[in-house]
Amino acid sequence: MKWIRSLYDWVLHWADTPYGPLALVILSFAEASFFPIPPDILLIALALGARKRALLFSLYCSLASVAGAILGYSLGHFVWWVEQEQFSNFANFFFKHIPGFTTDLFYQIQQMYETWNFWIIFTAGFTPIPFKVFTISAGAFDINFIMFLFAGLVSRSARFFLVGWLIWRFGEPIKGFIDKYFNWLAIGFTILLIGGFYIIKYLI
Repeated sequence: MKWIRSLYDWVLHWADTPYGPLALVILSFAEASFFPIPPDILLIALALGARKRALLFSLYCSLASVAGAILGYSLGHFVWWVEQEQFSNFANFFFKHIPGFTTDLFYQIQQMYETWNFWIIFTAGFTPIPFKVFTISAGAFDINFIMFLFAGLVSRSARFFLVGWLIWRFGEPIKGFIDKYFNWLAIGFTILLIGGFYIIKYLI
């Protein structure tokens, strides 16, 4: 879609301005609650331009994303329902305008929370799954906030610090690798982590 590509290019152009770090913070905050473009692209561009600050940029990204997740949770908790089981106009706006975010998916996420709890939030925060869908849903379903906050902090920090460390360690040569394989690596790592957790639980 042309508008997505235009938005992508607009996000990326901030790396060439003095306002890049501020734009990264705003983008990371917004992406966790409503914005469609992930902050990784700007994080990579900024880190490549100042490799010594790569991990600092990752910190900015992580903290802002967690703050945005709190906003997403609050939106779900306070303005998602008119009354029990009746969606507000705000909720209907999201269902209409957020690609792939349907009522069926929304209730499937409820079942995921009941089954996976901490791990579904971690997976959404670390992998390419749209994080905003899960932050808002967590608030709407009144998921334990402390658990939600901890899972979001761990997963978002792990994701962004991994990107920052790769740029800091390897520089320009790693950019193509991240662009091509990072999402698959994130998914694989999460599967292994959750699988390991259940193996340990079974053995114990």
